[in-house]
Amino acid sequence: MSDASAAARLVQVNEAVAGAARLARRDPAEVTLVAVSKTHGAEAIIPLIEAGQRVFGENRVQEAQAKWPELRRLFEGIELHLIGQLQSNKVEEAVALFDFIHSVDRPSLVAALGKAAAKAGRRPTCFVQVNIADEPQKGGCAIAELPGLLDQCRQADLPIAGLMCVPPTAVEPAPYFALLAKLARRHELAALSMGMSSDFETAITIGATHVRVGTALFGGRA
Repeated sequence: MSDASAAARLVQVNEAVAGAARLARRDPAEVTLVAVSKTHGAEAIIPLIEAGQRVFGENRVQEAQAKWPELRRLFEGIELHLIGQLQSNKVEEAVALFDFIHSVDRPSLVAALGKAAAKAGRRPTCFVQVNIADEPQKGGCAIAELPGLLDQCRQADLPIAGLMCVPPTAVEPAPYFALLAKLARRHELAALSMGMSSDFETAITIGATHVRVGTALFGGRA
């Protein structure tokens, strides 16, 4: 993808984000665009950074470790979000590298994150991932287990910004986004990580504060 088209796509997505926010009578500045750079190398990422994007999301700790230390050396102000499932044996690396972790979903991970954060003296901001449609193949805690998991996060001194979900594919996502927003209000959490390339505008009208957009910015997967 050429530098020009990367910049153009970023403008297009930012305009769509702002339009959806205004439609919902929200300030567009309340919405963080997380550019999902998983499977894309530095040559695809740098044009977006040069066009002004500073917030990026990765699915795998190992892949992020291979790319981002060097990119952060070259460019200031990068904010890195882990949006994929986190294995307990990768927790220390994740705490060292990421500023936000969107996939906190089980007590063993909470305990490992709390221990690693205390050891590193660095506490990434976390989202608790909810398995919003109770899909066995997806990560996320069950809705019924959310209150207990949030209590465990507080006991582990993890900074919890809000909730995250990935709704089922090929169905209307709005009811799932609305349910996540309702759960966040119930637990007095301000942030909502929801919405991807195909549905981020819907998510924003329902209250998303972080949208995770890959394909609309990078094109198809490398």
